[in-house]
Amino acid sequence: MQRNVNEIITESRKRRKATSKTLFRVSRLLFRAPERIAFKQSVLVFKCLHGSAPAYLTDELCQVADVEARQRLRSSSSSSLIVSRTRLLTVGDRVFPVAAARVWNSLPDLVTSAPSVAVFRSPLKTHLLNISYPYDCTVPVQ
Repeated sequence: MQRNVNEIITESRKRRKATSKTLFRVSRLLFRAPERIAFKQSVLVFKCLHGSAPAYLTDELCQVADVEARQRLRSSSSSSLIVSRTRLLTVGDRVFPVAAARVWNSLPDLVTSAPSVAVFRSPLKTHLLNISYPYDCTVPVQ
């Protein structure tokens, strides 16, 4: 696996520069399953909030600022979504509006404030890769 990733990054067999397409393949290989799911859900939520997703998905998501009773809250100035309560943990938490709202609300404002999908994906990948492989800069004591 590591050898394949190194070949994709350097493209040593073809002797070409690494393009954005090959770097995307590498980042897709490096994501673990939960982060890959979070990536897909986050992109879909971004498209829903910006009007480029199907209406049946867009209608399921509700921002905090859209609810009149919550407009005075501090969270109404952010792009937070309302997470509906569920009765069944096994099924209810996996429904798109609940799972997507939890993933979206866990993202930092730097990621969610992107103006377009292309700009949104790059900091999202960085954030999720940092979650997958946290950088530990502590030096072991000998």
